[in-house]
Amino acid sequence: MKAKDLFRALNRPKLVDEVVKQLQRKFSDGEMHSGQKIPTEPKLMEQFGVGRSTIREAVRVLVHSGLLEKKQGFGTYLIARPVIQEPLLHRLRRAEILEVYEVRRMLELEISGLAALRREDKDIAQMRSALDQCVLALHAGDMRTYLNADIAFHLSVAVASKNSIAADLFRSFSSVILDANTMLYKNQSFHQSQHFFHENLYQAIKDKNVGEALKWTLKNLNETIDQQK
Repeated sequence: MKAKDLFRALNRPKLVDEVVKQLQRKFSDGEMHSGQKIPTEPKLMEQFGVGRSTIREAVRVLVHSGLLEKKQGFGTYLIARPVIQEPLLHRLRRAEILEVYEVRRMLELEISGLAALRREDKDIAQMRSALDQCVLALHAGDMRTYLNADIAFHLSVAVASKNSIAADLFRSFSSVILDANTMLYKNQSFHQSQHFFHENLYQAIKDKNVGEALKWTLKNLNETIDQQK
């Protein structure tokens, strides 16, 4: 594949983030290989349709994150065995919404199963409180409050898993999920169907029914994922 075929020109704001995202996707998809030299600054400027400062800042971000290495006098290369140093939250904010939800589905399936096995009465109380807030917000048409209560419900499920790493991972996802949901779902009827799934998930965890917990977690997230395809 020729270098000029690797990227598409940009015409949107936040150019540095977009350049970083496209470069990172080429690395993740294996279209550029370990140890391979990336195109020169002038070629990248031409391909992306942006200025030199934008390209330099994007490369700087990827060098700092541990994906690229600058070799003085030779160019910039994709590191053979990259150690990702970029904070997870920053990486999530560069990801496509579909990618975030696919990873969220992997994580929450395990979380909901563990929660059904390990939940305590105090966890059930936290879930119920969050769901009650969701109901009040839906009736009031207050989508911002609803979305915050929705995150609180899912976090209470993560805490109920009794796996602190899983709970921390969900916390890392939560701000990105909140931003995505705010942008994607301004439709109250969608949230009402989501609340139905949440109520059933809550009941499954309360009943310590792992199979039902997995079922309603999938139904909840698959609806969102299908809308992004």
